[in-house]
Amino acid sequence: MEILEEPELCFPQLNTSCRRTMRPQLKTTIIYCLLSSSITLLTVVLNLLVIISISHFRQLHTTTNLLLLSLAVADFLVGVLLMPVEIILFQGCWILGEFMCALNYFLGFLVISVSVGNMVLISVDRYIAICDPMFYSTKVTLKRVQLCVCLCWIFSAVHSTWLLRDFLKQPSRYNSCYGECVVIINYAEGVVDLVVTFLGPIVVIILLYLRVFVVAVSQAHAMRSHIAATTLQRSETVKAKRSEMKAARTLGIVVVVFLLCSCPYYYFTAATEKDEVEASSTGLEIWFLYLNSCLNPVIYVSFYPWFRKSIKHIATLQILQPGSRDTSLQ
Repeated sequence: MEILEEPELCFPQLNTSCRRTMRPQLKTTIIYCLLSSSITLLTVVLNLLVIISISHFRQLHTTTNLLLLSLAVADFLVGVLLMPVEIILFQGCWILGEFMCALNYFLGFLVISVSVGNMVLISVDRYIAICDPMFYSTKVTLKRVQLCVCLCWIFSAVHSTWLLRDFLKQPSRYNSCYGECVVIINYAEGVVDLVVTFLGPIVVIILLYLRVFVVAVSQAHAMRSHIAATTLQRSETVKAKRSEMKAARTLGIVVVVFLLCSCPYYYFTAATEKDEVEASSTGLEIWFLYLNSCLNPVIYVSFYPWFRKSIKHIATLQILQPGSRDTSLQ
């Protein structure tokens, strides 16, 4: 086994330096760096395409897409700010200073809270669209969705600040040596965070989508029984219902993937000893959580034709042409 020749301390000139994590094989380091860098680049590029698409084309300025835009911004921040930090931390030493340590944890908690909030909003949006379609356009307006998105980001910022209030005042307070970036959350606050940002939203999401599933199945049976004798108006209604259910299915996949990627991280948090929760980088479960930010736009590419068409317009620079904002993506 080939051993990398690395100094024992992160900062050899300091006696208070942390010990550097030893990586057994050069091959392991190369594979990790290539794989993590590829995921990071893919996350940044795909989510940037989502942001540009929904922001640029007027046809995509819908209430549901506004929620996807908010989610894409959070995922973009993960790719730009959080994933590169995890690549650096592979060596086991924090070299970016106290300010970046505090910023890294704050952004991590913020993005997780925002993503969870967006998932709840998406579930509510699909619930109203499927279960109460006649009043969807009056209940779910652009201004209301914009307000909900703003409140989601504000609440997430307040929650993250409250949770990390002591740590943000003195980022090095929990460090045992120089070259470490650690935050410790007491058990009570850890339970509150677990309930607010995971267990509570999961219950809401599951209940809403169970209701959506039941209604969607009943609507599918109703459409099949009446499909033989349809007027033009009824045909358009059936088409609209199918479109809404297809959107519900796609967004349901987004929610399920989010829950699967989040479970390892929250299981680790819940399994930590009851006196305190150390929210330091935990490796694989952190990457599972961040991987969701890369998978979301991949799901859009797979299920949304408008996203594939918008990517083509962006890649060929057609969005720079006059009037491109009004281009039809159907």
